[in-house]
Amino acid sequence: MSMALLYAGSGIILFSIGLHALLVRRHLLRKILAANIMGSGVFMVFIAMGARGDAGVADPVPQAMVLTGIVVSLCFTAVAIVLAVRINHLTGCTTLAIDEESAID
Repeated sequence: MSMALLYAGSGIILFSIGLHALLVRRHLLRKILAANIMGSGVFMVFIAMGARGDAGVADPVPQAMVLTGIVVSLCFTAVAIVLAVRINHLTGCTTLAIDEESAID
């Protein structure tokens, strides 16, 4: 098994764990952390795509996309935390309410 496949597999697992937590958890900070874990999985898959076998030289385009993605992820996290704090100040809780009208039995 090559290192690129190991990185890609780990990235897919991280993305799946983050997606599951994003859908299941109700606490806003846990949802933000889940989105960050999903982003880390995507970054690992991009790094795996940048590997070119035994040539020893990596493709610079996925590396540049990962660097840009890190900046976007940091901005997303900052804005999401500010919104979560604002929701906490307005409602007094940090969990999302379950809408019983739209719940499927």
